[in-house]
Amino acid sequence: MSAGADDPRSRELAEALGRVRARIGAAARGAGAPEPTLIAVTKFFPAADVLRLHRLGVRDVGENRDQEAAAKAREVAEHLDGPLAWHFIGQLQSNKAKSVVRYASWVHSVDRGSLVTALGKAVRRHREEAAAGQVPGGPCTQQDLTCLVQVSLDAEEHRGGARPEDVVGLAEQIAATEGLRAGGVMAVAPLGAAAGPAFDRLQALSHRVREALPGATAVSAGMSQDLEEAVARGATHVRVGSDILGPRPPVG
Repeated sequence: MSAGADDPRSRELAEALGRVRARIGAAARGAGAPEPTLIAVTKFFPAADVLRLHRLGVRDVGENRDQEAAAKAREVAEHLDGPLAWHFIGQLQSNKAKSVVRYASWVHSVDRGSLVTALGKAVRRHREEAAAGQVPGGPCTQQDLTCLVQVSLDAEEHRGGARPEDVVGLAEQIAATEGLRAGGVMAVAPLGAAAGPAFDRLQALSHRVREALPGATAVSAGMSQDLEEAVARGATHVRVGSDILGPRPPVG
């Protein structure tokens, strides 16, 4: 795997990463808030780029397709010289839960009770198999899988997520499921609308979740185009892809 510390691609990523980190720092200072965790979204990019980012200090990466993420996590694992957390951020079918729990530390896109059930069952089965030496241990064999409730912020243009009135109940179901930890909430700003008001609604829902579950403090919001608005409204995690890795590579 070609991922030298000083190849042209590493220099390109270092410059882009520096710009994004500067934006996040400025937004946090402007809001008087702690800097959020940066999740570098590496979907469609090769495992070599994940390793380059890791060598540049990135410790959290996001993927939204299980088949790609699972293969990439396996490829990267043998080359890592330190911790790396995989965040699954895409829509997730229940039948993919067994695969996701083998590599992911976080799932940001829990939007229905049946998925909570599937993830809890998958974690418990994976732990049993790992304890029996049948499969390698994954993150969830060491600690519970952190799950965020994905919230739909626009009923007209649905991009996935639970209805606002269902969010607290779903978070409570996560917290009550063995093997899972209720981490908080996640959302994607609606297309064609100002991100700020949408993130205000997400922050209000986060407060409601924290009233029921004080430890569920995570707010995953903000991407390349709207991270400043998200940070100003309390995001604890931002998910940035194109502004770090560049345009999506051609598929072929």
